[in-house]
Amino acid sequence: MKLIVGLGNPGGKYDGTRHNVGFGVLDKLSEKLVAQKRPKHAFRADLAECQVGAEKVLLLWPQTFMNLSGGSVQPAQDFYQLTNSDLLVICDDFNLPLGSLRLRKSGSSGGQKGLEDIIRRLGHDGFARLRIGIGAPNPEFDATNHVLGKFTKEESSVMAGAIERSVDAVQDWVRDGVDRVMAKYNG
Repeated sequence: MKLIVGLGNPGGKYDGTRHNVGFGVLDKLSEKLVAQKRPKHAFRADLAECQVGAEKVLLLWPQTFMNLSGGSVQPAQDFYQLTNSDLLVICDDFNLPLGSLRLRKSGSSGGQKGLEDIIRRLGHDGFARLRIGIGAPNPEFDATNHVLGKFTKEESSVMAGAIERSVDAVQDWVRDGVDRVMAKYNG
């Protein structure tokens, strides 16, 4: 069993924002894999089950707001008794060019507050994370406004492609493991 977490903020006012790219990937993944029609609410999150090949996969959309994501991830991982190698977190990263993907086995939060809280709650950084580039904020504006802002029309088309590649990367991660996926998708 694998646990795939998409980070974002709950509520309609955050739909389509840069910070909700993780939710967007899970939404597409659940459509593609025909996950449960109505995710159940558990672990302060929406949770759906699906299959990738023979592997059971849990999709988790924390409903705690980004900065408190660990409050959903840690209890879900504990309840299902999953190892660190069974966990993948998907999030935005404004330090990466728009639409680029970067998968890592472990590492720091890189300033991403959702990852930071998950690392704090789990007590380690030894889990895979897929970062999706949302482009750097304009130096004249606050980073918070950037991540909570919506994509332009041009950016949206780039992000649609990035989300599709992310869906493929996640399925490959489930089947092939992190090393092969890093070699295939990073960059």
